[in-house]
Amino acid sequence: MITWRTLTDGGQDSADVARDVAGFVDAARHSLELAVYDLTLSDESEALVLGALRSAKERGVAVRLAYNVAHPNPIPVPPPPACVPEDIEALPVPTLAVSGIPDLMHHKFCVRDGAVVLTGSTNWTDESWTRQENVMLVVESIELAEAYSLAFDQLWSGRPVLEAGQVEPRRVHVGDRLIRPWFCPGYGDALSHRVAKAIGRARRRVRVCSPVISAGPVLGTLAQVAAEGRVDVAGCVDATQLAYVRQQWAAMQVSAWKIPLLERILDGAPFSGKNSTPWAPGSLHDFMHAKVTVADDVVFCGSFNLSRSGERNAEDMLEIHDAELAEQLAAFVDGVRARYPRFTLGG
Repeated sequence: MITWRTLTDGGQDSADVARDVAGFVDAARHSLELAVYDLTLSDESEALVLGALRSAKERGVAVRLAYNVAHPNPIPVPPPPACVPEDIEALPVPTLAVSGIPDLMHHKFCVRDGAVVLTGSTNWTDESWTRQENVMLVVESIELAEAYSLAFDQLWSGRPVLEAGQVEPRRVHVGDRLIRPWFCPGYGDALSHRVAKAIGRARRRVRVCSPVISAGPVLGTLAQVAAEGRVDVAGCVDATQLAYVRQQWAAMQVSAWKIPLLERILDGAPFSGKNSTPWAPGSLHDFMHAKVTVADDVVFCGSFNLSRSGERNAEDMLEIHDAELAEQLAAFVDGVRARYPRFTLGG
């Protein structure tokens, strides 16, 4: 079984989402493996979520929590986590601080009882749950949970992010749905090519939500499909972050070849851009944060930005072949892009 929830800026309150997350945790009977980039909650939401984790520990559930520390990136794409390591270490459960140097532990997943996976683009923070666009997925599948547990154990063993994500993207059937779990950096390059291939094969529609688009295979294929005009292509990005990335490309000649590809995409397809608050210490985190690609009836959704850096981080993404989910998430992308103005590189 697969269930999903979409979040929009101002569309729900933090405690409402926290109750969903706490409910997921409360159902645990044997184990919880949590890998989260950021865990920063206000009093009410923290009481619900951390209370559920403490309760699970008290009733004998084996709880392990891995989180990212340090953020070496010169710009906030993605923005650095705001969690306080001392607060997480104070929890009465085993924890592991994963060094985000040089690449990030960017997951947002939880495996329950080796049988159910909660994942998506959503950090466990108030702003992720209230001021950002995000997607949460819950999938019941022992085979899928095994893949996520392997990815978790690779981090828990202490290996650096560079050596993590070595989990083969094997086909998993959940009912009549075909799913492939993808993990980076082990299969980061392959994932970008896989998304690009699905876009290139689309015959009806392509919908994209991603804070930035900088992975070469995706940029090239999107530019080609947008220029050909044979497929309905549209999407939404974070205008603030992508404009910053474009400035980086211009300043670094090694990446300047990406600029005309992005221009071709924006000329040929209606992409909107959310003018989010530029990152600064203590600033509002109201980013367009969803990471969804829909190509006909295939969905890619998870923590993975369509970016070169995403290929190198510890990330996860589900490739789901399902017409109903594709229809729902394509509508979500259209709803998000309708909220924001057309994005151009001129501003």
